[in-house]
Amino acid sequence: MKMKQTLIGLAAVAALTLAGCSSKTNAQETKTVKVGILQLINQTALDDARKGFEQELAKEGYTGDKIKIDYVNAQGDQSNLQSMSQRLKQDKNDVNLAIATPAAQALAKADKDTPMVFTAVTDPKAAGLVTNASQPDQNATGVTDMVDIKAQMKYLLKLFPKTKTVGLLYNAAEQNSVVQIKSAIKVAKQLGLKVATTTVASTNDVQAATETLAGKCDAMYLVTDNTVAAAMPTVAKVSLKKHVPAVCAASTMVQDGGVATRGISYKELGRQTAKLAIKILKGKKVKNLPVEAPAKTMVIKNEKMMKAFNLTDADVK
Repeated sequence: MKMKQTLIGLAAVAALTLAGCSSKTNAQETKTVKVGILQLINQTALDDARKGFEQELAKEGYTGDKIKIDYVNAQGDQSNLQSMSQRLKQDKNDVNLAIATPAAQALAKADKDTPMVFTAVTDPKAAGLVTNASQPDQNATGVTDMVDIKAQMKYLLKLFPKTKTVGLLYNAAEQNSVVQIKSAIKVAKQLGLKVATTTVASTNDVQAATETLAGKCDAMYLVTDNTVAAAMPTVAKVSLKKHVPAVCAASTMVQDGGVATRGISYKELGRQTAKLAIKILKGKKVKNLPVEAPAKTMVIKNEKMMKAFNLTDADVK
């Protein structure tokens, strides 16, 4: 009888233990992860990066009540970046995503405790987001959108071999653009090209600035500048009117009015960034996740603009 009671007691303890483990496992499986997203401005490249990020999370099972996404958009306003960064910090998210360099800088300054992944950032080291890209040391990592500028400018010359002066249009307040413009000027000189530059402070300046630039150059090379990217339809109108083509660093800028490029897909960039975020959600430390370069590039073309500048599919390969 005593033995029977002992066995029953042990069985009860085992059942409670298993129930506790099961309860803990279920709790872990049903935990809602919190993801904050801070986007600089509405423009096609950044929108695509966000969509790709969210799609990859969903693909990995982060859907429905398993995830809560808090998305905020600063609409290009610095004060909005600051206040929204503070809000995301107070939310105590499991991971935050910053889309574009100014957004990443603002979020990094406001919140050093929440792991951050960034995307559409050209030079994270110059932006102060990491000291060593191989070993992130400021609780931030991500995927850059730095492209091979020399290869792209050679591509411009392949498409438009009569180019003698190349025009560069950018917002000097964007750190990512300044880095690219310095590189583009250096490359242009190596290729024997003259350079004309014009700056803008907002999308409102783009039409007048593009018209001025188009009068000084044979073709434009447009870096991944967020202000210019947001106003690409305006650039396209001027490009057609002045018959000065634009070869762009970003695929989405081509889609919105450039002629062609060998560049990156921002949707794929977002997906790649999401994979880093998922590793963080699963317990990986940011310091063990090196900053990544875009996984692949491709030829992107705009049929309407190609036709306007007498280019064929064979020309843009």
